[in-house]
Amino acid sequence: MENYANGPEIPMGLGMALAKNAEAMQYFASLDPEQQRQIIEGTHGIQSKQEMQQYVESLTNGGIF
Repeated sequence: MENYANGPEIPMGLGMALAKNAEAMQYFASLDPEQQRQIIEGTHGIQSKQEMQQYVESLTNGGIF
């Protein structure tokens, strides 16, 4: 697992969803800090655990970038 200490702070819900999806975690870790920030910003409107899981799955199903 990557060390995000020098990158953007990951919200708990996003971090938990990424931890359940190794492929999405690798994808997120491969992004530069600005792209990671954009993904994090995309989580602000998410209302449920299920929505967060779908959002994280979308990272590997066509991705956001």
